[in-house]
Amino acid sequence: MNIQNFVLVCLIFMASKAHCQDFKGENYTRFIDSANVHINESSARAQAFLDSIPPPLEKSIAGKLADYYSIKALIHDDYSENAYLYQSYILALKYAEKEKNYRIAGFACLELYSNIYFTKKDTTANKYLEKAKTFYKLANYNYGAVEIEQMLAYTKFMNGEYKQCNAQLLSNLEKYNNIKDVRYFYMFATYMLTLNYLQLDDFKKAQLYYKAFKTVKDDESIVKYNYLSFKSAIDLSFAEAYFEKKQIDSTNYYLANTTKLRNYMNNELIRDYFSLKADAFKFIGNLDKTRIYLDSISFFENKMFNTIVDASMDINAPLLKAESELETENDKKFRNGALALLLFFMLAALGIFYLIYRKKNRHKLSDCSNRVNNLAYLKSNNEKLTGKVIGLEEYINNLKKEIKDIATIHDLPTQREKIKRLYRSLQVNSSTLLDKSENHLELINNLNVEFFRQMKLRHPQLNDSEVITAYYLFMGFKNKEIAVFLNISVRAMESRRYRISKKINLGTKQTTLVDYLKTTFKDLRVR
Repeated sequence: MNIQNFVLVCLIFMASKAHCQDFKGENYTRFIDSANVHINESSARAQAFLDSIPPPLEKSIAGKLADYYSIKALIHDDYSENAYLYQSYILALKYAEKEKNYRIAGFACLELYSNIYFTKKDTTANKYLEKAKTFYKLANYNYGAVEIEQMLAYTKFMNGEYKQCNAQLLSNLEKYNNIKDVRYFYMFATYMLTLNYLQLDDFKKAQLYYKAFKTVKDDESIVKYNYLSFKSAIDLSFAEAYFEKKQIDSTNYYLANTTKLRNYMNNELIRDYFSLKADAFKFIGNLDKTRIYLDSISFFENKMFNTIVDASMDINAPLLKAESELETENDKKFRNGALALLLFFMLAALGIFYLIYRKKNRHKLSDCSNRVNNLAYLKSNNEKLTGKVIGLEEYINNLKKEIKDIATIHDLPTQREKIKRLYRSLQVNSSTLLDKSENHLELINNLNVEFFRQMKLRHPQLNDSEVITAYYLFMGFKNKEIAVFLNISVRAMESRRYRISKKINLGTKQTTLVDYLKTTFKDLRVR
């Protein structure tokens, strides 16, 4: 070995040793704290701090891995990376148990319950709810217990168990009312009580808890959009209940209140509102206005149907794009691996050169063996990639055939049900492809390229997940549907909608986010 090569090997060894010594003395847990500070304002900044932590994480941030993965989950939620979101909460729970960080363990369990039960109606989610109870007790976190109680009550409410839901809420209502810094608990409880008693035909108690609901209207801890959205649902429910009793004056009173809150109603409530208006005018014999609202329902239904069909037809392009990006990423990883392998062989060659005169034949044989192994590795990877592409093409062809079959069905309700079933199936079967994409915005960008371009120009302060949400609102989807598309809870969707309005300064204006989007982008051609 010549002197230059010997010096090079020594320098590399010394640099590596120095780095290890510096690593041992560095406190990288401070990046966790910095990421936690910035997560509510900017996921990108939070991610930058997490990226500054060198691997292996088990050594560089020992004792803080639960915090790390809980923040990663919030970042993935912001970017709608649902598979990574679920994975991060699983890891957060795993390390929280090891580190005895029971607060994060309870939080992760509650999020896993919500993710599984409310999106898939999978009863296996109950085990996470039970774990959340245990962890919150160990952490002495009282609000965690409140979150669990209301989650259970809401589950009963959604399942139509109105009496059971009331019993649970009433036993805890005074406690919710005493939580002055978070009035959402009391508002949500009185909202469910009001609707439950309407379903049970007890108007007196329904009015009582509606009055209690209104007491939080001006509280600073309440998001205005959430309050008015709940109020519109209550007013419409009262109108429907009075109409069933043929009390038309009371029906019209609550319908008038609902009309004032049209901007805070989701698509499902709007459909019910049109239907009730048509029935009310028919009851008093005003057939002209009855036809107007029936036409509104028909137009609304057709618009929703066409939107779902267009979204289903355009899904092929994002799938192909996702596969193309996957292949590109695999090629990039292979090149990086080859470069690292080349560097390794170059360093190894320095040592081999020194012993070449004694082991020449032996090392030639070893080199040949390594080449054969590398070629076999490349061949195996190429075969796997070819099989994956063939499987994707077959999946897309089957998807196109199923969509064509649905298009031949003339019964509108049957078509909508078939499309919803197809979308749920598509969510399951294609999730592994979509979740591997770097950005969900790139997958749906082809749906309406001009909308995304103009939205980014007008509002660069919005992140990708907020732009995606704005597009779905512009297309007319309701909160519940968008929550399913993005695999988040309805409450999370409502909060995201409020953040968008605040970022584009709609909070104090007499217009809603949906109206703003429809007015601003009304000249765009929807595919």
